[in-house]
Amino acid sequence: MKKPALIALAAATAIGVGSAGLVVRANAEPPPPPPAGAPHPGGPHWGPGMMHPHWMHHHGMRPMFEPGTFALLFHPADRQLTTADVQKIAEGFLAWNGNHSWKVVDVKADGDREIGFSFAASDGTVIAKFDIDRHSGRIKRIG
Repeated sequence: MKKPALIALAAATAIGVGSAGLVVRANAEPPPPPPAGAPHPGGPHWGPGMMHPHWMHHHGMRPMFEPGTFALLFHPADRQLTTADVQKIAEGFLAWNGNHSWKVVDVKADGDREIGFSFAASDGTVIAKFDIDRHSGRIKRIG
């Protein structure tokens, strides 16, 4: 056999074996879910730190605003939120996301710790309910 024919045969064999491997892999069963309490399959960096500017830059993403843009704002341990504050925060969230058809309804204190509010459609139909911790500002969906 001549050298060009041998190279062509080797290339064709490599392409065929590679294609067969891809077909087998494509038809394989998906991996089972990790057991409860196991680390995320994305690796140890997966989670709250993944939006860190260095992580975002490494993955070709850009933050919405540069670090330090709002550095002049102080975050107190107790935010002492009132129902009026929660109303503004929820309305601001809708505006920030470009939603001008929903409205904030049912803003009221749920005890000493939380303030509840709901998002509603323009006809008054409640879409989702939330509680916000008046001290930490953490929001959780409750319905």
